[in-house]
Amino acid sequence: MQGKFTPKHPEKYVGNVTEIIYRSSWELSLNKFLDSNPNVLEWSSEELAIPYKHPFKNKVARYYPDYWIKYRTKDGTIKTEIVEVKPKNQVNRPKRGNKYDKMRWIVNMEKWKAAKVFCDRNNIEFRILTENSLFI
Repeated sequence: MQGKFTPKHPEKYVGNVTEIIYRSSWELSLNKFLDSNPNVLEWSSEELAIPYKHPFKNKVARYYPDYWIKYRTKDGTIKTEIVEVKPKNQVNRPKRGNKYDKMRWIVNMEKWKAAKVFCDRNNIEFRILTENSLFI
């Protein structure tokens, strides 16, 4: 499932509100949650570029994490997170599988390593959501 998402609360979206793309039903569900949740103060989808060294092209590439989210916690603290949405089978090192699966995992590891460095430098948390954490 892919398409464009139209928020009911465009004032919360940071970026080009007319070009919010979702690439899965999971991302569509998360878009709806972020848009409607009053504790989510601001959010964006694939608007932030983080440079990383591509392991096979041997050059600097840009990683666009799925989400940047600023929200209020239950205790009133304001937090910021970068969130990536991935199927669980793409998060763990492939035990079996084809060359493409292994290469994709290696590239993802480089992207996420760069994201963690970026987050540490900017007092932001980095989180990967899978079907286990999205649909509890």
